[in-house]
Amino acid sequence: MNTNSFGTRVVKALSVAVVALVFFVSNPLTSLANGEINKKSGLTDGQVSVTYVGADNNNVVFRVEFENPTAEKFWLIIKNDAGEVVYRKQFSDTHFAKSVTFQQEDADIHPTFVIRNGENEIVRQFAVNRTVTEKTIVTKL
Repeated sequence: MNTNSFGTRVVKALSVAVVALVFFVSNPLTSLANGEINKKSGLTDGQVSVTYVGADNNNVVFRVEFENPTAEKFWLIIKNDAGEVVYRKQFSDTHFAKSVTFQQEDADIHPTFVIRNGENEIVRQFAVNRTVTEKTIVTKL
Protein backbone atom coordinates (compact mmCIF):
# COMPACT_ATOMS: atom_id res chain seq x y z
CA MET A 1 0.00 0.00 0.00
CA ASN A 2 1.37 3.36 -0.97
CA THR A 3 0.96 5.70 2.03
CA ASN A 4 2.36 8.68 0.16
CA SER A 5 -0.50 8.74 -2.41
CA PHE A 6 -3.03 8.23 0.39
CA GLY A 7 -1.61 11.25 2.25
CA THR A 8 -1.71 13.33 -0.92
CA ARG A 9 -5.37 12.48 -1.46
CA VAL A 10 -6.21 13.43 2.12
CA VAL A 11 -4.41 16.78 1.76
CA LYS A 12 -6.24 17.50 -1.52
CA ALA A 13 -9.61 16.61 -0.01
CA LEU A 14 -8.95 18.84 3.00
CA SER A 15 -7.85 21.68 0.71
CA VAL A 16 -11.04 21.46 -1.33
CA ALA A 17 -13.13 21.39 1.86
CA VAL A 18 -11.35 24.48 3.24
CA VAL A 19 -11.81 26.42 -0.02
CA ALA A 20 -15.51 25.50 -0.15
CA LEU A 21 -15.91 26.59 3.48
CA VAL A 22 -14.20 29.93 2.77
CA PHE A 23 -16.55 30.62 -0.18
CA PHE A 24 -19.59 29.60 1.83
CA VAL A 25 -18.71 31.82 4.80
CA SER A 26 -17.51 34.85 2.84
CA ASN A 27 -20.51 35.09 0.49
CA PRO A 28 -22.99 36.32 3.16
CA LEU A 29 -20.32 38.63 4.56
CA THR A 30 -19.82 40.42 1.23
CA SER A 31 -23.55 40.99 0.85
CA LEU A 32 -23.55 42.66 4.29
CA ALA A 33 -20.55 44.87 3.48
CA ASN A 34 -22.75 47.94 2.93
CA GLY A 35 -24.75 47.37 6.09
CA GLU A 36 -27.80 45.86 4.44
CA ILE A 37 -28.75 42.70 2.63
CA ASN A 38 -28.92 43.14 -1.14
CA LYS A 39 -32.50 42.20 -2.00
CA LYS A 40 -33.36 41.53 -5.61
CA SER A 41 -36.76 43.20 -5.36
CA GLY A 42 -35.80 46.09 -3.08
CA LEU A 43 -36.45 49.65 -4.17
CA THR A 44 -34.29 52.58 -3.19
CA ASP A 45 -35.24 56.23 -3.11
CA GLY A 46 -32.51 57.10 -5.63
CA GLN A 47 -33.98 54.84 -8.32
CA VAL A 48 -37.14 56.95 -8.67
CA SER A 49 -37.32 60.50 -9.97
CA VAL A 50 -40.51 62.53 -10.47
CA THR A 51 -39.99 66.09 -11.66
CA TYR A 52 -42.25 68.95 -12.68
CA VAL A 53 -41.61 69.75 -16.34
CA GLY A 54 -43.91 72.72 -16.84
CA ALA A 55 -47.38 73.95 -17.69
CA ASP A 56 -49.14 75.14 -20.82
CA ASN A 57 -52.74 76.31 -21.11
CA ASN A 58 -54.60 74.11 -18.63
CA ASN A 59 -52.09 71.23 -18.57
CA VAL A 60 -49.40 70.39 -16.04
CA VAL A 61 -46.62 67.98 -17.08
CA PHE A 62 -44.49 65.72 -14.85
CA ARG A 63 -41.65 63.37 -15.84
CA VAL A 64 -41.46 59.98 -14.08
CA GLU A 65 -38.18 58.04 -14.31
CA PHE A 66 -37.25 54.73 -12.71
CA GLU A 67 -33.94 52.87 -12.93
CA ASN A 68 -34.82 49.18 -12.81
CA PRO A 69 -31.55 47.29 -13.48
CA THR A 70 -33.09 43.87 -12.76
CA ALA A 71 -35.95 44.49 -15.25
CA GLU A 72 -38.48 43.31 -12.70
CA LYS A 73 -42.15 44.03 -13.21
CA PHE A 74 -43.34 47.15 -11.42
CA TRP A 75 -46.46 49.28 -11.25
CA LEU A 76 -46.77 52.98 -11.93
CA ILE A 77 -49.79 54.19 -9.96
CA ILE A 78 -51.06 57.77 -10.02
CA LYS A 79 -53.64 59.03 -7.54
CA ASN A 80 -55.69 62.22 -7.54
CA ASP A 81 -56.43 64.64 -4.67
CA ALA A 82 -58.97 62.26 -3.12
CA GLY A 83 -56.51 59.34 -3.18
CA GLU A 84 -58.38 57.61 -6.00
CA VAL A 85 -56.29 55.72 -8.54
CA VAL A 86 -56.52 57.52 -11.90
CA TYR A 87 -53.76 55.55 -13.65
CA ARG A 88 -52.29 52.10 -13.04
CA LYS A 89 -50.09 50.19 -15.46
CA GLN A 90 -47.41 47.53 -15.15
CA PHE A 91 -43.99 47.87 -16.82
CA SER A 92 -40.66 46.03 -16.80
CA ASP A 93 -38.34 48.55 -18.49
CA THR A 94 -34.78 48.80 -17.20
CA HIS A 95 -34.65 52.57 -17.85
CA PHE A 96 -38.27 53.67 -17.53
CA ALA A 97 -39.25 57.24 -18.45
CA LYS A 98 -42.75 58.62 -18.99
CA SER A 99 -44.27 62.08 -19.26
CA VAL A 100 -47.57 62.45 -17.44
CA THR A 101 -49.98 65.29 -18.27
CA PHE A 102 -52.72 66.51 -15.94
CA GLN A 103 -55.52 68.76 -17.01
CA GLN A 104 -55.67 71.43 -14.34
CA GLU A 105 -59.28 72.55 -14.13
CA ASP A 106 -59.16 73.57 -10.48
CA ALA A 107 -56.82 76.11 -8.95
CA ASP A 108 -54.91 73.41 -7.00
CA ILE A 109 -54.15 69.75 -7.67
CA HIS A 110 -52.29 67.23 -5.51
CA PRO A 111 -51.08 64.27 -7.60
CA THR A 112 -49.40 61.28 -5.95
CA PHE A 113 -47.02 59.02 -7.89
CA VAL A 114 -46.30 55.48 -6.67
CA ILE A 115 -43.72 53.04 -8.03
CA ARG A 116 -44.42 49.58 -6.57
CA ASN A 117 -42.75 46.23 -7.09
CA GLY A 118 -43.84 43.42 -4.85
CA GLU A 119 -44.28 44.72 -1.33
CA ASN A 120 -41.93 47.69 -1.81
CA GLU A 121 -43.02 51.13 -2.96
CA ILE A 122 -41.69 54.64 -3.40
CA VAL A 123 -44.20 57.51 -3.13
CA ARG A 124 -43.84 61.07 -4.45
CA GLN A 125 -46.52 63.67 -3.66
CA PHE A 126 -46.90 67.12 -5.15
CA ALA A 127 -49.05 70.19 -4.66
CA VAL A 128 -49.62 72.33 -7.77
CA ASN A 129 -51.04 75.76 -7.03
CA ARG A 130 -52.28 77.81 -9.93
CA THR A 131 -52.55 81.56 -9.71
CA VAL A 132 -54.13 83.51 -12.53
CA THR A 133 -52.96 87.10 -12.83
CA GLU A 134 -54.61 89.63 -15.07
CA LYS A 135 -52.43 92.34 -16.51
CA THR A 136 -54.06 95.50 -17.82
CA ILE A 137 -52.18 97.79 -20.19
CA VAL A 138 -53.52 101.20 -21.17
CA THR A 139 -52.02 103.06 -24.12
CA LYS A 140 -52.80 106.54 -25.39
CA LEU A 141 -54.08 106.65 -28.95
